[in-house]
Amino acid sequence: MSRITAVDLFYLAMPEIRDIGDGSQDCLLVRVEAGPYVGWGECEASPLTSIASFICPMSHSACKSVRDSVLGQRIDSAEDIRRIGDQVRANSLDLLQADHTLSGIDIALWDLLGKRLSEPVYRLLGYEQAWPKRPYASVLFGDTPAETLTKAQSIRQQGYTAAKFGWGPYGLRSVEEDADQVYAAREGLGDDAHLLVDAGTVWEADIDAAEDRLPALEDARVTWLEEPFVSGAIDAYRCLSRSCRRVRLAGGEGSHNAWMARQMIAHGGLGYIQIDAGRIGGITSASDVARDADSARVVYVNHTFTTQLALSASLQPYAGLRLHELCEYPLEASSLACSLTQETLARDDAGLIQLPDEPGLGMTINLDTVRAHVQDVAIVVNGETHYRTPAL
Repeated sequence: MSRITAVDLFYLAMPEIRDIGDGSQDCLLVRVEAGPYVGWGECEASPLTSIASFICPMSHSACKSVRDSVLGQRIDSAEDIRRIGDQVRANSLDLLQADHTLSGIDIALWDLLGKRLSEPVYRLLGYEQAWPKRPYASVLFGDTPAETLTKAQSIRQQGYTAAKFGWGPYGLRSVEEDADQVYAAREGLGDDAHLLVDAGTVWEADIDAAEDRLPALEDARVTWLEEPFVSGAIDAYRCLSRSCRRVRLAGGEGSHNAWMARQMIAHGGLGYIQIDAGRIGGITSASDVARDADSARVVYVNHTFTTQLALSASLQPYAGLRLHELCEYPLEASSLACSLTQETLARDDAGLIQLPDEPGLGMTINLDTVRAHVQDVAIVVNGETHYRTPAL
């Protein structure tokens, strides 16, 4: 029997954090140890906030630290990982950051268990094989249509057959200016590539503002409009979906647990459900949603905009679902994100991404990158140190 002996959280950051929609500028890396085995995971969230939720003193019976539900727990099987997650959610019910923090721990536990059992994570999830995925180059809109055109041309020259443009000025300017951005992306990609557009929740729940953009999206043959509204605005999603002809709606990355995602699938009129394993509670919850989506005939797509470690984790939950083919592939990630692992999930000769068959996530942490970017953090209350950056 193995038990969790240590959970260490490392706050990594670039020297400068810019006010742009780039989630790769910092990172909360999680290391879990159980006897001789070590697993690595990553939380997609504010690192310091997640660290605080991991170590915070108990406020009451439903607001305990995440740490109290994890350390010392048995870790021998996939059922143990699920049990630990259920325990975190029960004991940290009123700690709203808990699912984000649990996500990195859950991912690390799957990595650790895979190494212990000498199996890749996708096989531990019950999939006999991992089907290749078609990566879409995920980038921000340029500040001008000319910049977007240049980006799109570069993406096509690199051989990508799908690309997503998001955030930047899209949705913040006039309908005509937004149309120019979309047409520039289509021109640069060519007629036969998948073009995806991410509005980044810019309209909150304003159905009219989103509907005003539909004619250009339809005309440019956009495959999906992603996150026109915040994740909780299910009525707005459903209403907008009724106005769509060819373009489908995508959303769900803001789901902090499987229940939120299931509501989006059942009532939001989505064509694509996008789940971030680093937010929703880890690989366990993400794999549950992937199977729910498959049953509901909604296409599951990973969400990730950070490291290759996060990319591998995000692909495991739907690795064995052959018809769910698209995958997000960050193309403009920071040097921190690009160098965190020794391995890269690169495209093969057919332009597809293959998951590694090595045990766990198949990724090796580059400790030199960790040392170069780790932040020195201490959390002290009344003279007692509750957290200090761990030793590597």
